[in-house]
Amino acid sequence: MSEELPFHKPPLNERRFKSNPRLLTSQEKDFLKLILMHGEGGNERLSKLDSYIVQEMDDGGMGSLYFRAIGDDRQMRHRKRSLVDVEFSDLDGVQVSVSLTLDENGEIFELDIWKVNFCPLLSFPKPQDIRIKRQQDQ
Repeated sequence: MSEELPFHKPPLNERRFKSNPRLLTSQEKDFLKLILMHGEGGNERLSKLDSYIVQEMDDGGMGSLYFRAIGDDRQMRHRKRSLVDVEFSDLDGVQVSVSLTLDENGEIFELDIWKVNFCPLLSFPKPQDIRIKRQQDQ
């Protein structure tokens, strides 16, 4: 019996999604603009936001998204690295941790949102409420 490694992501066809593929909402796009400016290649990635479709991850309503470029039908994408990690407090005061990750080709892979009490996200933060935890230089 093999043991799964931490942070193992199953292939796309085995993942559980809460929604069908769709475009980003304006609130999601505004939040991504805030955090992308803190990661390398931010301007280039900002200009490509409209070229992605997303699917809501089945995460209890915390707001995590899986990204795929429109027309990209690769089934075996893998998370390669984190681009930027941020924290903020939700409207109820509960800590939220966010990681924007890239795949092996440097494309946005996931917006991973984790609210420490596992409850649904109430609202995206205001710019002044975001705390940068880590930025990747490479």
